[in-house]
Amino acid sequence: MLRSMMQPLLRIAAPVVLVFSLLLLSVPPAFAATHAAVVGPKANYLAVGDSLAYGFQPNLNLNHGYAEDFYANLKSHGTSSYANMACPGETTTSMINGGCTYSVLRKFPYIGSQLNAAVLYLELNAGRVSPVTLDIGANDMLHDINTSTCTVSSSWNSDLATMDANLTQVILPKLSAAMTVNGQRSGDLLLMNYYDPYQNICPTMVSYSQEINQHLAADANGYATLVDVFTPFGGAATPNPNICGYTWMCSLFKDIHATSTGYSVIANAFEQTAGY
Repeated sequence: MLRSMMQPLLRIAAPVVLVFSLLLLSVPPAFAATHAAVVGPKANYLAVGDSLAYGFQPNLNLNHGYAEDFYANLKSHGTSSYANMACPGETTTSMINGGCTYSVLRKFPYIGSQLNAAVLYLELNAGRVSPVTLDIGANDMLHDINTSTCTVSSSWNSDLATMDANLTQVILPKLSAAMTVNGQRSGDLLLMNYYDPYQNICPTMVSYSQEINQHLAADANGYATLVDVFTPFGGAATPNPNICGYTWMCSLFKDIHATSTGYSVIANAFEQTAGY
């Protein structure tokens, strides 16, 4: 029974896994932000994004992601409600238009696209939502990664441009606008970058991974506070001794998603960056 339950979930990892091999980041000082939260925690916490925001783990432990860990901390600051709209496999395009491949696994039910649902939630709870956490963009680059040859495809630049456009022209502006009440930002919007579970396998892809995360940092500028997850996961040096403990890469699953320990590290990065 466990094997049959795991089959569809393991297929989630396949699309998302390769994507995160991109994500070896080096955040330029100009974009690095710490303790940059302006508003602070409020009654409601909203998490949006892909499988990391969802808290996927291949052992079917789906309740110990970074959003759950962050919420546990937020409760000590008076936050009493938590909505996780993340969808495993989500891209920036599917977040805008709908059609997330694994929408059946949603933790928070909604109709339509994740972005529209998040905007509606913010509007219905105007002035009462902070923070909003977001991780998105990794799955946009899925088809460009070949971990067998440690190379990227010719569509790399165009896919990166699509990610940028979706973030800066649609996703971040809409979330920001929905979090603005009477001309004032009513909550903190936190966008994370990614660790690279494949950095020990494809160290030659560091420059591509750095490029993605630099784009995420630039995209966040003016809309969200960037949360650096890469550094607490061990940085760019290889071999990275944290990969086995913070991800499932060294397990029989060979899966890129974070372990409970890894998700705790991500949650701590959000807490340290937010300053609460």
